[in-house]
Amino acid sequence: MMFAGHQLTKLSPVDIVILVLYFGLVVFIGFYAKGKANTSEDFFLAGREMTAWIAGLSFVSANLGSLELMGWAGSAYQYGILAAHWYWIGAIPAMLFLGIVMMPFYYISKTHSVPGYLHLRFGNGARALSAVSFALMTILMSGVNMYAMAVVMQTVLGWNITFSIWVGAGTVALYVMLGGLRSAIINEVLQFVLIWAGAAMIPILGLIEAGGWSKLKAQIAVNVGSSDYTHMWTTLGHFSSNPMGVHWTGIVFGLGFVISFGYWTTDFLVVQRVLSANNLRAAKMAPVIGAAFKMAVPFIVIVPGLLALAVLKNADGSVMHLVASNIAKSTPGMHSYDEVLPLMLIRYCGPGLLGLGITALVAGFMSGMAGNVSAFSTVWTYDIYGAFINKKASDSHYVAMGRWSTVIGMLVSIMTAYLVMNANSIMDYVQALFSFFIAPLFGTVILGMMWKRATHAGGFWGLLAGTASSIGMFIWVQTDGSALRYIAMSADAKPMAENLYRALWSWIICVVVTVLVSLVTKPVPTAELANLVYGVTPIPDDGATSIWQKPLFWACVVITVFFILNLIFF
Repeated sequence: MMFAGHQLTKLSPVDIVILVLYFGLVVFIGFYAKGKANTSEDFFLAGREMTAWIAGLSFVSANLGSLELMGWAGSAYQYGILAAHWYWIGAIPAMLFLGIVMMPFYYISKTHSVPGYLHLRFGNGARALSAVSFALMTILMSGVNMYAMAVVMQTVLGWNITFSIWVGAGTVALYVMLGGLRSAIINEVLQFVLIWAGAAMIPILGLIEAGGWSKLKAQIAVNVGSSDYTHMWTTLGHFSSNPMGVHWTGIVFGLGFVISFGYWTTDFLVVQRVLSANNLRAAKMAPVIGAAFKMAVPFIVIVPGLLALAVLKNADGSVMHLVASNIAKSTPGMHSYDEVLPLMLIRYCGPGLLGLGITALVAGFMSGMAGNVSAFSTVWTYDIYGAFINKKASDSHYVAMGRWSTVIGMLVSIMTAYLVMNANSIMDYVQALFSFFIAPLFGTVILGMMWKRATHAGGFWGLLAGTASSIGMFIWVQTDGSALRYIAMSADAKPMAENLYRALWSWIICVVVTVLVSLVTKPVPTAELANLVYGVTPIPDDGATSIWQKPLFWACVVITVFFILNLIFF
């Protein structure tokens, strides 16, 4: 069963040594960190001892799993350079907003999680709903990373999907269970370096083969019969004028505001890394550092997908055409969008380099798994088990529960990995999850921080209405394809546009319901809102004594580069 698949290549002895050494190293780190994970603060928040650079790199790396490496490489092949929006407008402004505006509240409230903040701001109802929603989402997202890693192992080495899933899951569960968040963060920094060392070879060698960026654009235009695949903004004037079938309003408001801010400011998977910072200035700088590195990630993810449109060939020399996952499974000899990166890796990497490249991909998937399972463990232990099941247990008991929930969460994630197989692509599946849970959660959190009139009842019912409406819209479109034109506001819209507009509508519904319910219910006394809401909270000094130390200065530098990049690829 281990080798029950079509094998495209073989690993040389040196490739195998590189892969085995990596697995051995991450397990060693788990045992090393175990001695420093004896209290709940150590296990769930790494003792709040991380520097800005370590927290920032971990912040980016926790997101650099299959969503980045496999999903967006496939989406770049499918939709062109439009996929880069998920890195730039879909990440950079929100990451900077988290660091400059929201981190002071998260950090000074000393909360262990985003649901923990909602407990302080809106009470147990909002906390329970957000904790259950988030726990479910992290388990499903961990399954995405497992499945993506298994696809690589199957495509490149011919390994059986199930075998690959269990190997990756077992390794991650072991080192997170032993060392908690500290182990996850150390491995994420290691994985960040490996990803760049291994994955950067593909765009470099590919651009050399294509003859540079200008010739690559020309070749793509010939192969796909359109120049739309290499423009980021000029094709967004109408749903029908770009491969993604989306309008600029969906990109700016659905992605750039709701999904982006929802993910980077309220998804505890990434926020947890920043909360591990050793002081407030480090907590504010970590997302700024992460944003700087995030802008460069399209080079190793989006560019390979674009290169595949020009250079990926069949054995007879004809241009290879990739298809949706469900079609590839039923058609012998066809490959799916999600296989772009491993196919490009095989094309360019020989012995040694292939082992490094595969290790980089595996590192990315394991980083995604570790991020999700460590976040799940924290939210389950503090915001579900400790809040509603066993409120008076000892600190050591909660650490033990955190370790056991890591194992259980990973086992459940293995089952959810098989759900991804029914999706057209990884990104279709992931974007649906974000619109279900992240978009309405952002509405609740941002109102809670910015509007002191928001009440406990308003926070709970707004979050519930936003989540339920998003799931309802998804079911409506799945059962009636014509509903897409109403959700995305155009008959020319395509599924990715529906994801963006569904997130926007669910956020609007959450905010409207929260405001209306808050206006007819009893307000929270101002004295109880200290350290939770702008206007009633003194913001502490972060210790910066010069302009070079100020997080706001570096945030301005990053946002300036962000605008320049968008103009260059307009």
